[in-house]
Amino acid sequence: MPQFLRFGIAIVCVVLDQATKIAAERALDLHEAIAVMPSFNIALAYNYGAAFSFLNVPGGIQRWFFTGISLVVSILLIIWLYRLTMQEKWLSLSFSLILGGAVGNLIDRAYYGYVVDFIQVYYDKWYFPTFNIADSAIFCGAAILLLTMFFEKEPDTSTDKS
Repeated sequence: MPQFLRFGIAIVCVVLDQATKIAAERALDLHEAIAVMPSFNIALAYNYGAAFSFLNVPGGIQRWFFTGISLVVSILLIIWLYRLTMQEKWLSLSFSLILGGAVGNLIDRAYYGYVVDFIQVYYDKWYFPTFNIADSAIFCGAAILLLTMFFEKEPDTSTDKS
């Protein structure tokens, strides 16, 4: 996968993520939910912690902790993406999605001190934690990475001389 496409995918993820978060904040009040279809709402929420509000503690130290982690991971992913070969298409796609999601949430955390979430999925009375486009990109990137690790075959480089 060419370099411009790798970073283009990440940029598209960031732009979509930020645009949808802005739209959600303009359209909704905090914790307001709009039913879109059965088991799916658009509902504005702020996540001060990490995934599923993990480490959401008073005092706000987690803001800088998670901002730092996101920044380091993003830099490492940029370097890794730059070094991948053209043949490593699935790995490039997975890292591009993860990078785009990480940067999307990094922007929120650095600017606001929290991540804007607005996608709410539920069944009956059981609600999955609210998430956003960046979280979806990270999930899809991680899923592609796992599938690639388990199902992509390595080229046979053995030189069997028997």
